[in-house]
Amino acid sequence: MGKPTGFLEVERKDRSYTAPEERLKHWNEFVVPLSNEEIRDQAARCMACGIPFCHNGCPVNNIIPDWNHLVYEDDWKTALETLHSTNNFPEFTGRVCPAPCEASCTLNIIDTPVTIKSIECEIVDRGWREGWIEPQLPARKTGKRVAVVGSGPAGLACAQQLARAGHTVTVFEKNDRVGGLLRYGIPDFKMEKHLINRRAQQMEAEGVEFKTSTEVGVAISMEALRSNYDAVALAGGAEHPRTLDIPGSELAGVRLAMEFLTQQNKRNAGDDELRAAPRGTLSAKGKHVVVIGGGDTGSDCVGTSNRQGAASVTQLEIMPKPPAVEEKSLSWPHWPLKLRTSSSHLEGCERDWAVTTKRAIGQNGQIEALECVRVEWVDGKMQEIPGSEFELKADLVLLAMGFVGPRKAGMVEQSRVELDGRGNVKATMLDYMTSEPDVFACGDMRRGQSLVVWAIREGRQCARAVDLHLMGESHLPR
Repeated sequence: MGKPTGFLEVERKDRSYTAPEERLKHWNEFVVPLSNEEIRDQAARCMACGIPFCHNGCPVNNIIPDWNHLVYEDDWKTALETLHSTNNFPEFTGRVCPAPCEASCTLNIIDTPVTIKSIECEIVDRGWREGWIEPQLPARKTGKRVAVVGSGPAGLACAQQLARAGHTVTVFEKNDRVGGLLRYGIPDFKMEKHLINRRAQQMEAEGVEFKTSTEVGVAISMEALRSNYDAVALAGGAEHPRTLDIPGSELAGVRLAMEFLTQQNKRNAGDDELRAAPRGTLSAKGKHVVVIGGGDTGSDCVGTSNRQGAASVTQLEIMPKPPAVEEKSLSWPHWPLKLRTSSSHLEGCERDWAVTTKRAIGQNGQIEALECVRVEWVDGKMQEIPGSEFELKADLVLLAMGFVGPRKAGMVEQSRVELDGRGNVKATMLDYMTSEPDVFACGDMRRGQSLVVWAIREGRQCARAVDLHLMGESHLPR
């Protein structure tokens, strides 16, 4: 490494945020980046640790020590090339990835991991500013046609890799804009959508065709796709939400988190209220909001509710409160279970753990409160604690309890692909082939709900599997 003693000489420093009272006034990103000098110093902290556990911690296997060294040497362009060799969209992961690489960093043993995520983000952002990121056209066309269904991170990665291999690629997206979960599930204050538009333009210049507002299984049949394309890659995500099965859940004001988030993202994109909220406007303004679900989607609902002017926000989690600091000897270098507080939580939110809901209470069809009870976990089983019942005032309840797999109606049913025991499309990580000939599956549709970085990995690997299937060999990286 360029600075073998860097980790001894330089303290960890990461990006900061603008103050909550300022950032709550707008929907833009609010991360304050480090200077080039500070990034270079942080890259110098990367150790010559012998075994780079960060490689395995990163789902796309980013070559982290190499581009850290290149940043330290001020060779940003080569650092960008190295970063892009494993990750098609580092500007996405540099913003929304939880950074399992940092959890695996050897320096995380003493809670001072290298700021890998911030360095990654600065490399790619600098690449765009300098004009280094350009379309990569294939040396020759193969004459093969591939349909990719879904334009989330898995579908985009799969399509871009296939186009660069010389195939003619068409991406079908049911929504009116490209991006899938990146576009409508992640708030703009975490990732502004011009980042997606910029990549889509690059991909179009590389030969990818996007067909938006075209739902496969509705606007076009799977049979038509299979007749007109040499291969089909299913990358439609895991969009079937887990719902709340309690008395009163039908009351107005009990809604799905993704509907709430999508509406606001559409407004931010300039859509009028009829297009943004065809089923009626969801707004947290002046309301007591309860978010059920303690994950990232729940956190996004907290940040969105606060920006809309909620009177109060409470987030409930059914699992016990995790420890503030993990037990390193039991977890490192694997992803640890520990308390995670997001920027949205810091903007104002009451959080409560080991709570389940029993009943939604309301009048005239509108929710007014949630009846809850505290629980404990014994031998992995949840038990209610007698006498711990309580009520929460609630004008709006947002369900952010995760997803149980892909939607079955339409594309999945028409494709006749076999499903696994969890209801996902069955395919292995070796060949990504479904039970139907020439039909592949990747991303959340195959593995279940997961991270953006896992979707990118699966899209890249699926593209290689499709290329190998069509051509008998593949030069795409796995």
